[in-house]
Amino acid sequence: MRAFDIQRPSCELREAIQQKIDHLNKPKGSLGRLEELALQISLIQQTTTPELNNPAHFLFGADHGIEREGVSVSPREVTWQQMINFTRGGGGVNMFCRQYGFDLSIVDVGVDYDLGGVEGIINRKIARGTANFLYEPAMTEGQMNDAVNIGADMVDKAVGKGATIVCMGEMGIANTSPSSIWMSLFENVPLKECVGAGAGLDSAGIRHKYDVLSRSVENFRVTMGSSASVEDTIRYFGGFEMVAAIGAMLRAAELKVAVMIDGFIMSACALAAVRLYPDAFEYMIFGHQGDEGGHARMLKLMGARPLLSLGLRLGEGTGALCAYGIIDSAVRMIREMNNFNNAHITKYF
Repeated sequence: MRAFDIQRPSCELREAIQQKIDHLNKPKGSLGRLEELALQISLIQQTTTPELNNPAHFLFGADHGIEREGVSVSPREVTWQQMINFTRGGGGVNMFCRQYGFDLSIVDVGVDYDLGGVEGIINRKIARGTANFLYEPAMTEGQMNDAVNIGADMVDKAVGKGATIVCMGEMGIANTSPSSIWMSLFENVPLKECVGAGAGLDSAGIRHKYDVLSRSVENFRVTMGSSASVEDTIRYFGGFEMVAAIGAMLRAAELKVAVMIDGFIMSACALAAVRLYPDAFEYMIFGHQGDEGGHARMLKLMGARPLLSLGLRLGEGTGALCAYGIIDSAVRMIREMNNFNNAHITKYF
């Protein structure tokens, strides 16, 4: 896999940033998480006056071979149908991108349908879906590298346009299945505690999903052995859209750009990214705690504190986008609020 040079943000300005936040005309700590966010973004950008410019959102779409095993209530054609819907502005992701001024890129990295002639979709198709990981690795090493590079390329283009914060989402029927497996293997959590309803499975459907995934993990252990690496686990189970998101997260961290993290699937990608490069975590802002089974536990195990808890489980990056207003408020706080001296107000704490 491509190597990234990811460094933890320097702490040289931490004291100056914290002092500026503490001396704004408010009681110390009274703006809670906004103050923490302002500190994090200021450290990422290495300035006491951070900016949120040209925010970019990448919507990666791909299909999964494991869908053939009936692990999702939705059929795979929903992936390409929704991708086309996004180009017409009709998805949840479109609404939130319009609301918050995000530049939306819709990227086909592996949809099982010919979208080459659809205006508004960036064609970076690796294959028409991954292989079925019940029987074999989802992708080859070459395909994994291609997906990582596609995600990194999207970040490069956004940063070239002046983006200081990026967000990513996904469209891929059955992608809660690899997410559940990654959570189980990377965090050493029993698989049963990681498997949820996805797009709406009933209890019988969840039991079937668990059976398929548990057999997949056993086959993985037989095939890869006890020496399987993080990269092996990513390649064996991941979707092209998920690995592209990992590449985007890592490249953003390498370029010292803030990364907004969405729900269960994107949090699983963040987990994989952090297993590869622990310092990437410092650049991540977790938008929300979703309604998918296991997401709250995954966030807790990662030490991530989501900004919202609205019962969301749509995907597409919508939960993270919902949280952007809070991030914007944090940056406006440190940039626009007056301090006690300039406002001629006596410190009252």
